[in-house]
Amino acid sequence: MKFTKMHGCGNDYVYVNCFEETVKDPAATAIAVSDRHFGVGSDGLILICPSDTADFRMAMYNADGSEGSMCGNGIRCVAKYVYDHGMTDKTSITVETKSGIKQLELTIEDGKVSSVNVNMGAPILDPKQIPVVSDKECVIDEPIIINDTQYRMTCVSMGNPHAVVIVSDTASFPIETIGPLFEHCERFPDRINTEFVQLLSKDEINMRVWERGSGETLACGTGTCASVVACVLNGYTGEHVLVHLLGGDLEIFFDRDHNTVWMTGPASTVFEGEIDI
Repeated sequence: MKFTKMHGCGNDYVYVNCFEETVKDPAATAIAVSDRHFGVGSDGLILICPSDTADFRMAMYNADGSEGSMCGNGIRCVAKYVYDHGMTDKTSITVETKSGIKQLELTIEDGKVSSVNVNMGAPILDPKQIPVVSDKECVIDEPIIINDTQYRMTCVSMGNPHAVVIVSDTASFPIETIGPLFEHCERFPDRINTEFVQLLSKDEINMRVWERGSGETLACGTGTCASVVACVLNGYTGEHVLVHLLGGDLEIFFDRDHNTVWMTGPASTVFEGEIDI
């Protein structure tokens, strides 16, 4: 199987062109290629497929083989792949995902994609749709007890479920201990991605993320969007926010007038290869 290793802000995936390749068991393939000792090494597997409703379709699988609905960093790399490999000459494309069709605007430098602006759609705040167990209409600044400590969370879905928690210092926060406890907490029927956010100013935050099925990753596009939505809803920031992640920076704009989130960030190719699966 031919593949391309790519990353967006360090959130790395193995990409397979399913216009040319066939992946019979994506879940098992994701587990195999994601292993950083015996495989290629990645946060998961992303398949680039034909679509009946958009220019392309993206299917993404986490490192544990579970299928995700959307990946913000991953979809930017899909855009880079299809343009850089001559599969399209358009600088505005649509990509079908399990959470709907996304619109992407490509920035080209020296004939290749350098960054991508993605319309991530509207944030979902209904607890039943996220899902999170709550009797409220929205889960905003709601207390939750984890490991005998009370945290306050705001829950948002951007195609994937997220719980956003404000902490005083992301660098020293024990994410390896607390992240899994959030992920498997009974209040989250489908598990949860948890973003731990440090407020820096009205237009700048730090963020670390524990992703369900993958553990801590260097970046999470949907999680970054969810974090900014949570910050805006709580009055912590304005609508334009620069988010510092372990793997780099993303720019997020939560257009409240149109209830739409835009994400701008880089996409990078690491290498291409071939593996027996």
